[in-house]
Amino acid sequence: MVKKLLTLLHREWNSLHEAAFLLGIFAILSQVLALFRDRLLAHLFGTSQTLDIYYAAFRIPDFVFAGIASFMSALVLIPILTKRAGESDAQAQKFLNDTFTVFFSVLVAVSVGIFFAIPALVHTLFPSFSGATYDELVLMSRLMLVSPILLGLSNLLGSVTQMLHKFFAFALAPVLYNVGIIMGAYFFYPAFGLVGLAWGVVLGAFFHFFVHFFVSSRNGFTLNVSFSPSLSDMWEVVQVSLPRTLGLSANQIALFALIIFAAKLPNGSITVFNFAFNLQSVPLAVIGVSYATAAFPGISKHFADDDMQKFLEKILSAARHIIFWSLPVLVMMIVLRAQIVRTILGSGSFDWTATRLTAAALAIFTVSVVAQSVGLLFVRGFYATGNNTIPLVVNALSAVVIVGAGYGFLAGYTHFPFFQDFVGALLRVEDLAGASVLMLPLAYSVGMLLNTVLLVYLFRQRFGHFLSPVKKTLMHGSFAAIIGGVVAYEFLEVLGLYLVMNSFLGVFLQGFVSGIVGLITWWLILELMGNEEIRDVRTALHRKFWKVGVVMPDKEQI
Repeated sequence: MVKKLLTLLHREWNSLHEAAFLLGIFAILSQVLALFRDRLLAHLFGTSQTLDIYYAAFRIPDFVFAGIASFMSALVLIPILTKRAGESDAQAQKFLNDTFTVFFSVLVAVSVGIFFAIPALVHTLFPSFSGATYDELVLMSRLMLVSPILLGLSNLLGSVTQMLHKFFAFALAPVLYNVGIIMGAYFFYPAFGLVGLAWGVVLGAFFHFFVHFFVSSRNGFTLNVSFSPSLSDMWEVVQVSLPRTLGLSANQIALFALIIFAAKLPNGSITVFNFAFNLQSVPLAVIGVSYATAAFPGISKHFADDDMQKFLEKILSAARHIIFWSLPVLVMMIVLRAQIVRTILGSGSFDWTATRLTAAALAIFTVSVVAQSVGLLFVRGFYATGNNTIPLVVNALSAVVIVGAGYGFLAGYTHFPFFQDFVGALLRVEDLAGASVLMLPLAYSVGMLLNTVLLVYLFRQRFGHFLSPVKKTLMHGSFAAIIGGVVAYEFLEVLGLYLVMNSFLGVFLQGFVSGIVGLITWWLILELMGNEEIRDVRTALHRKFWKVGVVMPDKEQI
């Protein structure tokens, strides 16, 4: 078993679809663990102020990660590291050591400064927390500052594993991260109280780092202090990283603002927002991140080789498959939102009111899932070309829209009863007092839709109308997904008459059977339409499981 694991860790995954499916499978596993984690937290705490503290404690460390640790991101380092490795392994190792020495030192120094500033920051940003809750939030925020340090190192070494096409390590790391958090909830929380959850986050971050450290060191790349770092190389990293870091910081500021807004709403609002956000992140991680990550090394290489045809073909292929898989997931998540939330989170202290609010928030978040997934690809497309300014400007503009829309939607919801009635009737939350929290995912979805529209538009302005085939994928996929959604909804109604709906099994079977029938309908409609993507998937599955034909992917495919 150990030998097989080591073999997988050191294997190269060179085909785009093979790498994407690997990353997708492990993303599913990681998200299953994340959902199990959320179910455990929901069972223990429900939508309480206790869990609000836990989620609020992530904000400052996450901002440190986005503002400093992101300088060591694989998205930024892979093109430079690949160029250095092309010269010699020694040059690549020197670049790695220089980056580690400079940016890790800055990360530690900033984290120490933030450590002492956290009491004042918490008091300013979260004035609704006071007394014992304030003390717990300060302590947890301080402990979680270890996490961005470990994850920053993991990102640095992750650039090596991705450059070497060791995607198994990249896929395994987030799985182990969630394992650490679950261990914190199971073992550390009973022993240390709420602060034990923070120790679980730190443990998960260590697991994430160790996987990349193990694989990169076994392939000859280690982290050593450089006493004479190349200033020109570090300046190149800053030039490339700064726009992306500012863009990530803008996104974190937007999320920060939404959490601050939620903290002023009824208790449990932060938890509802985060639970729904985590649920919508599942298809984003499984589909969007998987294809974008698998495509990035290849598109970087094709652009560096000035092979624009392969560069655009790879982006087009990834975009079509992201849209193909995301559309049915979007529709099914909206139709089955209540069953999803009740099955995953409906346990213990997580009551029916919390279920309804979280399901409504999930539906709003899900509207932008396809756009978010496509946006991840085109951001990487710009990074591969060395153009980091456009993603920065677009992310900053989107962040401003998210914050402004969050404030405006909350004000409109408060002052215009007809708006409350419309939202309540549309999402079936008419009688719930805490429904104002739904304005926050609405603001986020509006901002992310704008983000992707601008990225795609500006990419087309530079590279032409090579995305025309996507229109057919979008039209076929939308039509089939909507029909599949209608069929799934009808099955929900029918099964609700025969199943026991006050039990976990009844709710699970209702959602599962309806979802499967809806997806089968989606597949059959695409087959009848002669859809190209469904034919590609069928052919790939046939070759994979029935061994018809032998496919030997080129090294350059990814």
